[in-house]
Amino acid sequence: MANVVVVGAQWGDEGKGKLVDWLSEQADVVVRFQGGHNAGHTLVIDGEVYKLSLLPSGIVRPGKLSVIGNGVVLDPYALASEVDRLKTQGVEVSRDNLRIADNCSLILSLHRDLDAMREDSNSGTKIGTTRRGIGPAYEDKVGRRAIRLMDLADPAELPSKVERLLTHHNALRRGLGQDEISARVVLEEITTIAPKVLPYMDVTWRLLDQERRAGKRILFEGAQGALLDVEHGTYPYVTSSHTVSGQAAAGSGLGPNAINYVLGIAKAYTTRVGGGPFPTELDDEIGHRIGDRGREFGTVTGRRRRCGWLDAVLLRQTVSTSGIDGIALTKLDVLDGFEEIRVCIGYKLDGREIDHMPASESAQARLEPIYETMPGWSDSTAKARSWTQLPGEAVKYVRRVEELIGCPIALVSTSPERQDTILVRNPFEG
Repeated sequence: MANVVVVGAQWGDEGKGKLVDWLSEQADVVVRFQGGHNAGHTLVIDGEVYKLSLLPSGIVRPGKLSVIGNGVVLDPYALASEVDRLKTQGVEVSRDNLRIADNCSLILSLHRDLDAMREDSNSGTKIGTTRRGIGPAYEDKVGRRAIRLMDLADPAELPSKVERLLTHHNALRRGLGQDEISARVVLEEITTIAPKVLPYMDVTWRLLDQERRAGKRILFEGAQGALLDVEHGTYPYVTSSHTVSGQAAAGSGLGPNAINYVLGIAKAYTTRVGGGPFPTELDDEIGHRIGDRGREFGTVTGRRRRCGWLDAVLLRQTVSTSGIDGIALTKLDVLDGFEEIRVCIGYKLDGREIDHMPASESAQARLEPIYETMPGWSDSTAKARSWTQLPGEAVKYVRRVEELIGCPIALVSTSPERQDTILVRNPFEG
């Protein structure tokens, strides 16, 4: 059986929810392996809209096991809220269909506080975070002072671990001119929520290994996009975790030999939320038209996304850094009606042509896109389910994208509905 990793191939918001839902129907187990509740998925199933930020997409389908892996930072209150919301929509969540890694690091209110204080500071770079404490939680994880899910099951040891955490955070708060936090407040926050999340705790690396050996199909669900990877993204305008496909192994506890296919999700154009470089951004009528037609507003934040033409240079780069086997091209229908469509095929940096995004922040800011112009199409691609239903120029556009990025298009999505998909290759069939 093939096991599939799904990653965003741009800056996130590529429409992963629909494709992950389609794949999760074929999977036995769905695993989140990085990020936190800063990532949003919108699923539309039989007319019902489900908005997920933390739970794997498989949770809305009966008979599927959902796993939150050790690579995720978990806000226990956000989890409890999301579970309660799903229950009001008729989705049952229990230990039968949800497990959480015992070594998962927790997000606490002090992490959210620090996130907001840094974004509001007059000094430093404004990254445009969701202020949900993701970055500070990862910092504590790497700094070996995090509170982990397993710690909630050992209340006798919690006070010393909270003191260790506060030694760091109260020093930061003093430096930012904020009041210190007492250990009592943090302990009360943790112990109050513990009964809501501990029932889902498990040794998930072992569970996943057992499922793999039993021949179960495993879907690894990435959040955000490869261009937000803390090392391979547009640093420092990145998230705090690894968003490339290699994290599926480390963030779940399964080795890389468990991965058989990597599916990258990319829009037929490019969007970005927050600060950072965006060579093909269109701050004009065309950019606003793309944003309005594509309903480009964040699931989590509601912020309007920046929009621009497809950047084939960056897409080719993420194909390499994530080892992508096939691309699912989404929102092709948003480009309907344009007289001409542009694709970025290279950059100019200080007068010379280059074929990649440089790692230097200052160099990224000086990039000028080199465009190839293609004829658009007037007929609608919306709801197309086969190549024959697409205008000829739309087919040429998709084929040209394949050539430019050096990767086959495995699927084409033509609306938010899961049935409106042109399937070229099913990732689960290798």
